[in-house]
Amino acid sequence: MATPDNTTRWTVKVSKDTDIAVRSLLAQRGMKKGDLSKFIEDAVRWRVFEQTLSETRAAFSDLDPEALQDLIDEATEAVRHEHRQAIASPPKPES
Repeated sequence: MATPDNTTRWTVKVSKDTDIAVRSLLAQRGMKKGDLSKFIEDAVRWRVFEQTLSETRAAFSDLDPEALQDLIDEATEAVRHEHRQAIASPPKPES
C-alpha cells in the first residue's frame, strides 16, 4: 500500500448511489472514513490486474496450451536463474 510520502491526491466524482453503497459497505465492516482511500486503491489495483490479465489472455489465445506452458516455464526458469545469480553474487560495497 502507499506510504504517506508516496501518495498522489485524486479528485474523483461518483454517483450518489455508489457513494452510499461504498460507505455503507465500509461501515458494515467496521472501517472508518479514512479507509475509503485504501478501498479505492485496492479496487483500482484489482481492476488494472483484471484488464491486464484479460489482454494477456487475448494476446496468447492463438497458442496451443502446451506451447503456452513451455513459454511460461521458460520465463519462470529465466527469472529464477537471475534471482539465484543475484543471491550468489551480491553487489560489492562501494569504497
